[in-house]
Amino acid sequence: MLAVGLAALGIIIATALALRAFQESMMFFVEISEVQKGNYPEDRNFRVGGLVVDGSVRREAGELEVKFDLTDLDSQLTVAYNGILPDLFREGQGIIAHGRLNNDRIFVADEVLAKHDENYMPPEVAESLANHAAAQDAVLDAEKAQK
Repeated sequence: MLAVGLAALGIIIATALALRAFQESMMFFVEISEVQKGNYPEDRNFRVGGLVVDGSVRREAGELEVKFDLTDLDSQLTVAYNGILPDLFREGQGIIAHGRLNNDRIFVADEVLAKHDENYMPPEVAESLANHAAAQDAVLDAEKAQK
């Protein structure tokens, strides 16, 4: 009976530790519009994704830190990254950034991921962009109907 009890206790402890590790390593994707509204996890890192705004990439000569604006076609968010950007990073392309928002409302990225070819966009980014594009189309249609 003692051996069965110890084995069950061991399984419970191992399961609890595994679930805690999984929860701490989970990375949430948050739309840029939701970040601007304040709906994001403040106590942990999360992911944002969208299109790099044309003409928004700013870098000091000789520095690794780069700042750029990211959009989901509804809102924009400034991203700061200190490191070497992926080869496929460019304006107008879809990217995902991992990090957290600082007190200045700038998303400080630990990692920036660019799409790996011309036909691929991360599913979360594609869905977010499609939702906001549809909302913009509905507004334009309503404006046309009023005229």
